[in-house]
Amino acid sequence: MNLNTIALPTVLATACILGACGALPDKPARATLYDFGAGPLPRSAAAATASPTRLPPMLLADIEAHARLDGAQILYRLAYSDGNELRPYSQARWSVPPTQLLEQRLREALAQRRVVLGAEEGTNIARVEGKVPNSLRLTLEEFSQYFESPTKSFGMVRVRATLMNTTSAGDRVLGQRTFSAQELAPTADAPGGVKALAAASDAVVAQVVQWADQLQQSPQ
Repeated sequence: MNLNTIALPTVLATACILGACGALPDKPARATLYDFGAGPLPRSAAAATASPTRLPPMLLADIEAHARLDGAQILYRLAYSDGNELRPYSQARWSVPPTQLLEQRLREALAQRRVVLGAEEGTNIARVEGKVPNSLRLTLEEFSQYFESPTKSFGMVRVRATLMNTTSAGDRVLGQRTFSAQELAPTADAPGGVKALAAASDAVVAQVVQWADQLQQSPQ
């Protein structure tokens, strides 16, 4: 038996294994996850004591969104190419859908002057006190990084807010408005878009809270 006929395939197989390692596809890169950051620090006891008059409780419904905005993709538009097309970053994601990130910030801001309830909590209060708190409902209409040029972009956020009063006689709309904000992105990439969208979201939240405060303080 010729030993070379046995050794040669073995040598070739070993060389193939060693050499082919570099040709095998790499493991898919894991997408980087982003959120809005830690948010503002909790207020001190002194600051809480000095806060304005407390307002009645409010029910905050889950924020709704159009299907394209209800996922975890970080989206952008190229206005200089086709501003009607929403495109996703391939290696960047929100940790949770932006509706949840926005709702968390809004809940924290509203809670500075009132108790903020979920749907189930509002139902329980209605059973005990016989009155359902006013409910705030939001629909997210725009949430994307908007590129004016390859090097300049903005975070754009737009919501439609409706404040409802529910009684035994039915629902009554106390007010409805659309709020929007845009913030310049520090860099023309996903991290820059995240920072801009977080800042624009905070600006929209501030507008919604001011509007809701005014409505709750006015005679109904």
